[in-house]
Amino acid sequence: MEEGAEGMEDPGGELFPRERTEIVPGAVHVPDWLGPGRQRELLEACRGWARPPAGLRTVRTQGGGTMSARQVCLGLHWYPYGYATTAVDGDGAPVKAMPDWLALLGRAAVAAAYGQEPDPGLAYDIALVNFYEGDSRMGMHRDAEERSEAPVVSLSLGDSCLFRFGNNASRGRPYRDVELRSGDLFVFGGPVRRAFHGVPKVLPGTAPPGLGLTGRLNITLRVGGLG
Repeated sequence: MEEGAEGMEDPGGELFPRERTEIVPGAVHVPDWLGPGRQRELLEACRGWARPPAGLRTVRTQGGGTMSARQVCLGLHWYPYGYATTAVDGDGAPVKAMPDWLALLGRAAVAAAYGQEPDPGLAYDIALVNFYEGDSRMGMHRDAEERSEAPVVSLSLGDSCLFRFGNNASRGRPYRDVELRSGDLFVFGGPVRRAFHGVPKVLPGTAPPGLGLTGRLNITLRVGGLG
């Protein structure tokens, strides 16, 4: 997979084409950033990462509950609330490596969202891949375990979802709801790098027919700055 996105194919059937939107300063939604071919490539990569060892797992919270979205990690293993080099809340195996091409894709995503040249110093070293079934949710939370303030990159595959992007102070209002579809890019950084966000709803049956995915995959890329 090469750096950057496949051309912006016409998604078809849109009365009004979806356009790049700055949700709030620092948070940008770029619809259809990944073309169909690139989506299929990324889906096949996710299927490989999901296999054991250190594969797709159910995340257990500190309160004893479980997250409805299942997860696999690359580079470093995230667990509530920290990072490790092994799947400490899974099978204990060493975490899979972060591919160079995926780190480059993250760099290209930031450049596309913010309308700038790719920053060669921006080195994405962590990926969290979350799989949502039709009734899965993600509560409002912050990506707060990283020391780096580099923007977070979010890529969507499969079913559409309602993505809720909030504020830095609390899980409540003000927030904005954005529909993320397969191939969409969402980047947040700068003044809203630590903003609360979540997924209150997945829209089953909305994945592109040719993709071959039932459910939703979200690939979140981060710079840890953890040494």
